Amino acid sequence: MATLIKNRSIVSESWQTLNSADDLAALSPDAGVLAPLALWQTHGAALRARPGKVGVWLNSHEDPASIAKELPSFDVVAVNFPKFADGRGYSIARLLRERYGYTGELRAIGDVLRDQLQDLERCGFDAFELRSDQDAQAALGAFADFSNQYQTSALQPVPLFRRRLA
Repeated sequence: MATLIKNRSIVSESWQTLNSADDLAALSPDAGVLAPLALWQTHGAALRARPGKVGVWLNSHEDPASIAKELPSFDVVAVNFPKFADGRGYSIARLLRERYGYTGELRAIGDVLRDQLQDLERCGFDAFELRSDQDAQAALGAFADFSNQYQTSALQPVPLFRRRLA
């Protein structure tokens, strides 16, 4: 069980992560399942037939348009950051929230560090599975690093200069 930050709180997570089709047989019947996009595309019907919750994860090179019509059926969508410096996941989050209207849990997984949390949240992520060497309790402080931002975001669609004028 992974520990993650969700809605700015540390929570224990009970979702099972699938890495291959071989893992399908070992699933607990009622547990939530997080499947990579390729596995979802080949075994989505079997995963949907289970009684537990279902989520999908996208790697940073995968297009969120491929799951846009199915988004309402997912309890969680995760975006994998293969490397700290790979910023494509930020764009995926903005697309999921703003273009496709996804309102469920959006989780950052992979090489996720404390220093990224505030920017990830501003792009629309609300859950963060930190890299194993990161201290989740210390990482909570990242959300208070900056008190205000100039730019628009998934959280704040109005820029600071317009908020000041209002």
